[in-house]
Amino acid sequence: MPTPQTQKHSHPFRAPWYLFWAGLLLRVLYITLAHTYRIRPSEDHLQFGWEMGRIARALSTGFGYADPFTGHSGPTAWVPPLYPLLLAGVFKLFGVYTAKSTWVILTINSIFSAATALLIFEIAARCFQPTGRARKIALWSAWLWALYPAALQYAVHWVWDMALTAFLFSAVIVIALRVRSIGEEPPAPNPQTTLRWCLFGLLWGMIALLNSTILLFLPVCGIWMLLGGAKPKPALGPAISKAILSAIIFLACLAPWMLRNERVFHAFIPIRGNLGAELHDSVLDSYNGFTVGTRVPVCDVCPEYLRYKTMGEYAYVQHEGKLAREHIRTHKMRFFELALKRFYFYWISVPKPVEKGVLNEAFRVLNYSFVSLAGLLGLFLALKQRIPGAILFAWAFALLPLTYYFVTVQARFRHPLEPLMTILTVYLFQSATRASQREPT
Repeated sequence: MPTPQTQKHSHPFRAPWYLFWAGLLLRVLYITLAHTYRIRPSEDHLQFGWEMGRIARALSTGFGYADPFTGHSGPTAWVPPLYPLLLAGVFKLFGVYTAKSTWVILTINSIFSAATALLIFEIAARCFQPTGRARKIALWSAWLWALYPAALQYAVHWVWDMALTAFLFSAVIVIALRVRSIGEEPPAPNPQTTLRWCLFGLLWGMIALLNSTILLFLPVCGIWMLLGGAKPKPALGPAISKAILSAIIFLACLAPWMLRNERVFHAFIPIRGNLGAELHDSVLDSYNGFTVGTRVPVCDVCPEYLRYKTMGEYAYVQHEGKLAREHIRTHKMRFFELALKRFYFYWISVPKPVEKGVLNEAFRVLNYSFVSLAGLLGLFLALKQRIPGAILFAWAFALLPLTYYFVTVQARFRHPLEPLMTILTVYLFQSATRASQREPT
């Protein structure tokens, strides 16, 4: 029998489309009126995508997937291929490093960023049904994402994968909740559909080719989904079969890239091949736990770049990785000290030059750390109140940052987690408001 809420809202988990259009309009207006599409041409347009922009330029000008820093240094697997391929397509149509190309790619970023609000709505609407305030929390969370400046900054300023990765990761969470029938009363008779599991594998394949760092969450998410099929024991076998099909689709997404790397480098490089170099950078005392700039200088006469070019990327990265492991072996306490620093940077705020004034920097740190604190408190409250899906959120909070603690960290690395942080922040304050209203006068 339908509840009063489902009678009032025939699709209680479907977000109103005006959330998307409001978020997209705001982002596109900001790009256009604030001229964020006018990227400075210094260092040969380095800020237009950094390594991804360089690779996209090589792709669109006939040099293949190569040249991530400067000049023609040869084939690369420095970053995963999906976003450089997207950017190369934009370059082909609208010109290399042109203002028009910048506007187009930032608008594409903005479409994914605005669409994330729709996913945020469904996540909140499903998980907070037991509280009786699901739609209110969902609307507040989605509006906050659509309109809050910090939520749109990576879409309108950065030619990088953050907006797309956050969208795909949120979509994975939605699929997981649907497979478990979270929020549905009564539960769907067969939520573990083949289509949902296939989509799960495809989404994770795309995420792997965008930002492989967050793949640590994949097995946990898959197991959590399978546990839903274990409740009626006869359904577990079919659910496992569908999970295997999902894994095949995931591997099929990676296979062309892995085969290309084997052919080009004569080595097994499943997704990206820069870990050794980044790890060596992370232990250098000169950076003190916070790596800045590109790992290889964007300078065709600098010794480090010439070494990278002469050795070739694979040999260079292997050599750097060997140096990193030796340094870690002989400086274990220093390695863990730097990991603790990066833990602080990830959740509180990364170092940044006070270039726009002390007050501006203080506000930036306060805003960044407030979102972390509120999101974590909201997560603890959700776990305490046994909110459906809270365990999955907790695993995301634990696993998504883990690699960054030991290698490198930037503020943008938190962005895939920020949709969940937005929901949990709204839940925290909605709970506080409700509690204050219950207090006797």
